[in-house]
Amino acid sequence: MRTNYVLIDFENVQPERLAVLAKDHFKILVFVGANQSKLVFDTVSVIQQLGDKAQYIKIAGSGPNALDFHIAFYIGQLAASDPTGFFHIISKDKGFDPLIQHLKDKKIFAARTEQVVREFR
Repeated sequence: MRTNYVLIDFENVQPERLAVLAKDHFKILVFVGANQSKLVFDTVSVIQQLGDKAQYIKIAGSGPNALDFHIAFYIGQLAASDPTGFFHIISKDKGFDPLIQHLKDKKIFAARTEQVVREFR
């Protein structure tokens, strides 16, 4: 089964119901901004239960689109190592849409949505 990589722009969206991602074919990357000092317990609890299928990536620097560039970098790395993967960006930031279109043009499965539940139920 194809691996679904879920890259969450936690600076932009704090999704609820992450437990729907507790399936073998999901890997979750939660990108946390440099100025974010607190996380919601429910989110942390679910991510912790996912074990090595989930990770936090804390952005060291700040600035316009710093977190977005990190997400783009990780998608590139993941797509190179798993070209059959499906890459889901969870963000309200429509600035990701040209990247998504470029990935699709390169025959890489990718999508952006604003909510986890809408995408995976």
